[in-house]
Amino acid sequence: MPNETIKVVIAGPRGRMGQEAVKLAESTPHFELVGAVDHTYNQKKLSEVMSSDSEALIYTDITQCFQETQPAVLIDLTTPEIGKVHTKVALEHGVRPVVGTTGFTESDLEDLKTLTEDKGIGAIIAPNFALGAVLMMKFSQMAANYFEDVEIIELHHDQKLDAPSGTALKTVEMISAVRSDKQQGHPDEKEILPGARGAEQNGIRLHSVRLPGLIAHQEVMFGMDGQSLKIRHDSYNRASFMSGVKLAVEQVMKIDQLVYGLENIID
Repeated sequence: MPNETIKVVIAGPRGRMGQEAVKLAESTPHFELVGAVDHTYNQKKLSEVMSSDSEALIYTDITQCFQETQPAVLIDLTTPEIGKVHTKVALEHGVRPVVGTTGFTESDLEDLKTLTEDKGIGAIIAPNFALGAVLMMKFSQMAANYFEDVEIIELHHDQKLDAPSGTALKTVEMISAVRSDKQQGHPDEKEILPGARGAEQNGIRLHSVRLPGLIAHQEVMFGMDGQSLKIRHDSYNRASFMSGVKLAVEQVMKIDQLVYGLENIID
């Protein structure tokens, strides 16, 4: 049976990730791009303002967009502050959000969980849509059953605003689920320069690198006597995230709850 058409709205279509999402929607036979949300170009066609063949209109008012286009799914690839607002508005209008922005607190997630339950529709928030990155996190969780000592180095382009990355924080969360908190390093170690040992969460050290030329990279380093294990993922372009976005759009139509992290919808 062919896949039913899924009507999609994209928030942030002119951003680097948003442009890839537009290409994804245009090239996926069972996706129909019916609108976009941006802070400018109200009522312009996407084809008029960017490299796209889409006749879908841009809206500066997300409520108006939902009312006029009646989408099934919102793909939001904006900023943490805007993404939080869009996610809530989408759910309130019966639109299933697929969100790629980070910065959601535990309180935010609890509120959204309640909202999805009230509305009876699904929502997916993913710190990272690259399927390889999701596997990197799952493999790291497996390794943490056997290696107690671990540090994380995440590397991103120099325009990224948050540090550490959402992927790094999600990795810590997954590792901490199977590992007891442990203070790593020598108990009397001293930072000659504050921050030299990185941030600390549940005894795990996180180090953030920001350099031009990078996209999104993470290495999880485990150590024990006589051996080490490194699990690394690299995204070399933003198209690498679209396989996960496509999967999330398809899967969000099948669920009626909030899912945080793609690892929860892949085997």
